[in-house]
Amino acid sequence: MIGKSILWAAALVVAGSVGAQAETPLERGKYLVDTVMTCHNCHTPRGPNGPMFDKALSGGMHFDEPPFDVTASNITPDKDTGIGSWSDAELKTFLRTGVRPNGVPVAVVMPTAFYRIMTESDLNAIVAYLRSLPAVKNQVPTPVYRVALKPPTVPNAETPMADADLGDTVKRGFYLATIGHCMECHSPLGPRGRDFTKLGAGGFEMKGPWGVSVSRNITSSKEKGLGAWSDDEIKRAITQGISRDGSKLKPPMGFPFYAKMKTADLDAIVAYLRTVPAKE
Repeated sequence: MIGKSILWAAALVVAGSVGAQAETPLERGKYLVDTVMTCHNCHTPRGPNGPMFDKALSGGMHFDEPPFDVTASNITPDKDTGIGSWSDAELKTFLRTGVRPNGVPVAVVMPTAFYRIMTESDLNAIVAYLRSLPAVKNQVPTPVYRVALKPPTVPNAETPMADADLGDTVKRGFYLATIGHCMECHSPLGPRGRDFTKLGAGGFEMKGPWGVSVSRNITSSKEKGLGAWSDDEIKRAITQGISRDGSKLKPPMGFPFYAKMKTADLDAIVAYLRTVPAKE
């Protein structure tokens, strides 16, 4: 009897610990928005000392590129200048398709094509979290589209994944790297947009206050990519912006946001990157 009592008590302790660690939808939404998806990187205004978190996600980064001239939207619940007047269904449709409630598609710099893979529970969690934010009144300029915009087709990411798939480490890494739109920057541009036949090969130039950044090769190539790097070296590059040789990497890679990611999620992303075919 004593042995059974001890086992029963231990089971209760374990169950209680698991329950205590379970994320609520709000916590999950906050985690995704604030870390792997790096939403603040574009949607939070920047001052001389970096992101202005007192106006978090109220719009900010300006993109003036040949196809468009746009400013990252206000995604706080403000009804006049943000998404406060959108229904949950409209917001979820936008995140999956890139089409606003008024029928106008968003500029392709917003990586909604990578969000099609998002699980239903994560989509709901993100919507719940965005609804919980303080409303900030901040009117951003009206977008200007110079040509018709067509979102890219992201390999193996056209349909939502199931929660059960995320129990597999490599699949979870692929999922996180996809909703984190890693391959948006780390794949080169071709004549018709992003060239995913060279997935992860790098070479995309990004201009900003930091000067010009050229995205790195993050395939499994040992000569040009990450194939010869250790797991810890890859994780240091992601979370601290330090390359294998000790040199400092440039923005817009969101190192401060990735630094808050869970160790298990970083491990999963590294495991996935090991599977990306080598490209030179």
